[in-house]
Parts: sequence; C-alpha cells; structure tokens
Amino acid sequence: MTLEDLVRLRRARDVMDRDYAQPLNVPALASVALMSPGHFSRSFRAAYGETPYSYLMTRRVERAKALLRRGDMSVTDVCFAVGCTSLGSFSTRFTELVGESPSVYRARRHDAGAAIPACVAKIFTRPVRNGGAETGVAS
Repeated sequence: MTLEDLVRLRRARDVMDRDYAQPLNVPALASVALMSPGHFSRSFRAAYGETPYSYLMTRRVERAKALLRRGDMSVTDVCFAVGCTSLGSFSTRFTELVGESPSVYRARRHDAGAAIPACVAKIFTRPVRNGGAETGVAS
C-alpha cells in the first residue's frame, strides 16, 4: 500500500469520525478516498484491521455511550441521533461492543468516571470487539 493510498484512506476515516451521524456507505466513502468500493474496503481493512462499516459503527456506539451517560435521551432517540436507522441493529451492535444493552448501560450509574478528563476517559471507554478496550482494560 502506498503512502498516497494511506492518505486517501485517512481522509475517508476522518469523514466517518466527523460525519458518523450521516447516512454513510462504502460507495460514498470510496469516492472520498478516490477508490473503487471493493478496493476501498480491502485497503481499509488492511490498513485499520476492520471493515469500514465496523469502524463507523464503533464511532456511532462510542458517541451513543456518551449520550446515554447523560441520561436525558431515550435509547431510541440516541439510536437515531448517532445515525442508525434500526433500533434492533443498533442494540445488537451496542451489546456486542459494550457487553451490555443500551438500556442497561443507560440505567447504571456513570459518576465514577466523572472526574476523569474526557480525553483520558475516551481511551478507556472506547467500544471494541469482545468487550475489551484497546488498552487491555475492560470498559
């Protein structure tokens, strides 16, 4: 993979990070990266270790966790606020990444991490597959 390809993939990843609540799909993201959809998907997975869809859903779940911790929105409202169109798919992916359903996550107390700066908390609360965190600490 060339440096130019990595720059293009980063551009598409930045779009997912910034516009996670928008209806994004592989063809749209591939056009941002100036690649065909198939080449984009393969290259993205090779560069980042997950599919574009998986990366986007992780961003959406990460944002959903923040909204659910506030406690002033229903799970359904959070689902749509982060760009998901199916409550069932959102709940399934949330549970897969976080280890508990959005309703259970919303209902439990979250004040233990209130004194932790957001930039540090983000590292430990980032949802990843199998319920672990990138740092090896369970979220």
